[in-house]
Amino acid sequence: MTQQMLADRLHRSKSWVDKIERGARTLDRYSVIQELAHVLRVDPEVLLGQPPSTPAGTPDGVDDIRAALARYDIPRAPHQPSDELRRQVGHAWLTYQHAHYGQLVRVVPGLLDAAQGARSAELLVQAYRITSSLLVKLGEANLGWLAADRAMTAAGDDPLLAAAATISVGQALRAQDRDRLALAALLPAADRVLPPPTQSGDHEVSGALGDQSARKPHDHGVEGEGDHRGRAVGGTLLVQAALAAAGCGEHRRADELTDRAAGVAASLRGYDDTHRTGFGPVAVEVARVLVAVRRGDADEALQRHLAVVRREGWRRLPAEYRGAYLVDVARAYLQMGDLRGAARALVDADNVAPAEVRCRPLARTVIVDVARVQPAPAGVARLATLVGLTR
Repeated sequence: MTQQMLADRLHRSKSWVDKIERGARTLDRYSVIQELAHVLRVDPEVLLGQPPSTPAGTPDGVDDIRAALARYDIPRAPHQPSDELRRQVGHAWLTYQHAHYGQLVRVVPGLLDAAQGARSAELLVQAYRITSSLLVKLGEANLGWLAADRAMTAAGDDPLLAAAATISVGQALRAQDRDRLALAALLPAADRVLPPPTQSGDHEVSGALGDQSARKPHDHGVEGEGDHRGRAVGGTLLVQAALAAAGCGEHRRADELTDRAAGVAASLRGYDDTHRTGFGPVAVEVARVLVAVRRGDADEALQRHLAVVRREGWRRLPAEYRGAYLVDVARAYLQMGDLRGAARALVDADNVAPAEVRCRPLARTVIVDVARVQPAPAGVARLATLVGLTR
């Protein structure tokens, strides 16, 4: 990003950006720091050089989110939502992707109130999706399902918004071990925004949409398959469907769906990820690892894992995404009886996204399994103490 591009996105002059970069002018207003962080897609604490500490345990505030979801008397705003609300939604996504769940718990109730009172289906869907994703992380999958269902309702007749909301529905159902229901929701949604796979089984052709010229833009209710946002959402639905199929024991189907998702990912050449999918070739390879874990093939899972973390795009995945994945890899190491490998994966997850390890109930169970060994690996012993699992 050039100085001029940054200045344009901040609605400021190039000389202002230049003075900030040279230190001739200081950033002394937090509101400006937040605006700059939003444009740069980083957390404000990164710019301040003050990474926040992450307390252990589920953050307080879930009851406040429940109360916000239970309010039905929010007045409609007379005008379209302001840029401020859009910035709030964008910052909430960044907070989630950086795995600052404690901070986000405090933000979500007010965000829901603001979004429910605005006249924007897009922002309301995003607010509900953020809420659903956060609740699933905190072990409140039933409440997360409610928020995801609200997102579906808010999407209305917009096929792309509905598809994005279905991602959240699938994640909430999978978190409740309702993989078959998740699969039933995810696959039709993917088929609505993506072309059907070819009969030849060549996923590179069907997924990469090589025959775009033969398809009309309105065939699937989105702006044609040249629309990268639609393909990113569709590819994410396929990834979620593959994980759901693996959860159902339909391993061949899971492999077919990840192959199809790989084809879709191969067709993407940079896009504005407005629906916060994180989708791309590395995300598909991550899914292959998790499918292998579900299949019980720990050897394949760990071989693929070692290749994934060497990929160029690995570090570009959101911290939340990488942290959650590394916890799953720790489970794969446990399947193999490799406690040291499991410990390394947990420590890596804590380094990438501390809240993934310290706040999520799922991660706590993995820590318990590894910490049972005496003597426990040093890194895991420290984590167990942090989350209150040892005296």
